[in-house]
Amino acid sequence: MIHPVMMHASASHNVMPIDPPTAPPRVALVTGGTKGIGREIAQAFLAEGCEVVVCARNAPAELPAAAGRQAQFLSCDVREAEALKALVAQVVQGHGRLDVLVNNAGGAPMASAATASPRFHEGVLRLNLMGPLHAAQAANAQMQQQAEGGVIVFIGSISGLRPSPGTAAYGAAKAAVISLVSSLAVEWAPKVRVVAVSPGMVLTEQSHLHYGNDEGIAAVAATIPAGRLATGADVANACVWVASPQASYFSGGNLVLHGGGEKPAFLSAAATAASPAAAHKPQETPGG
Repeated sequence: MIHPVMMHASASHNVMPIDPPTAPPRVALVTGGTKGIGREIAQAFLAEGCEVVVCARNAPAELPAAAGRQAQFLSCDVREAEALKALVAQVVQGHGRLDVLVNNAGGAPMASAATASPRFHEGVLRLNLMGPLHAAQAANAQMQQQAEGGVIVFIGSISGLRPSPGTAAYGAAKAAVISLVSSLAVEWAPKVRVVAVSPGMVLTEQSHLHYGNDEGIAAVAATIPAGRLATGADVANACVWVASPQASYFSGGNLVLHGGGEKPAFLSAAATAASPAAAHKPQETPGG
């Protein structure tokens, strides 16, 4: 009869498992990342364990922070191409690499296209189109040198996909951004993925400037199939996903975040027109 032999290794011969080398945290740069949606984006990447750099013209009172990490602030006017080159160089000097650029900085006040000055329109295009393009050029130059490449995320807008009365130049700039993304994705592949995330209406600290008081905001939210405006966190989560390895085949595309879209105006108009007619419709009598 053969008895099983139990093997006991002495302590001196124990083999300790060797942990695989830990990958360094990814480095993300978020333009306009000190407030509003940009701040939410920065905090989402921090929560994912990334090293995050945010830029704006002026330092915020409090830097974005999450999961025990805090973003680094660098001053930059994103309308200046040379300033953006210097910004990317500073990021690489301090962190050794750049894995993700989120082109978030942008925006425009309400203005009539008929009366706005050429300087106003040029400024809107410079901030919302040329600035992001120059930032992407600087980031791409670095990412092409990295074995892992990188991801460039442009924040688009639903304004680039439908009429944008009151912010016509802004809508045109965002339409151009969405087109730009599809071209850059082809030019800079396969090392660098280029994508867009286009929010619909988002609830921010400036929502009242566009939609009025709380009652106005609620009325606007009721026109969205999802029943609410998007939050900064909704946009931030989308940015984290499109920049992640899980989205490695997503390039050149535009992820639209609009809660189902805006209900066509003709539906409300038809319902309103039908209501009085229904009220005055003569009642049929049985057998009449």
